[in-house]
Amino acid sequence: MMKKIATGILAIAATSAVALSLPSAASATTADFDDYSDYWGPVYAKQHLAKAQGHVSVEWDEEDSNEVHVTGRLYDLDDRDYDEGGKCAYVKFQAEDSDSDWSTVYAKKYCGFPGYKKFHFEENDVFTLRAKVCQVPEQGVFATKCGPWSELYSAENE
Repeated sequence: MMKKIATGILAIAATSAVALSLPSAASATTADFDDYSDYWGPVYAKQHLAKAQGHVSVEWDEEDSNEVHVTGRLYDLDDRDYDEGGKCAYVKFQAEDSDSDWSTVYAKKYCGFPGYKKFHFEENDVFTLRAKVCQVPEQGVFATKCGPWSELYSAENE
């Protein structure tokens, strides 16, 4: 009986030592080289019929140069048929450079209630990054029912 207890205690101690020496799942998935990393969203279209949310990370190469990585999901929350006025989800990202010029750097459309579509993009030399979620007709390109711009990152806040 004593031999079984001692063997059990040794097994527990060995398992604990192995578990303590392994990196945690959170630290294994978090990039240690990111200068900025945060979750963003959810950002909604008007009437909450589309949304986007995700993660942004920024790596600074030098003092004035960076690379922004954005990942996310775009959700179509409009359960109406297209002949009933239903629309697709649409997200648009704009970046501001150091000269205060805004430009569209990425846009994604997704039609498919109740699902979502994953996306990822990278952009260099970004001073500020913002996103806006809208709706767009299935066969159209003109965004409607847009929510407000939402700032995701600003170098000014670092």
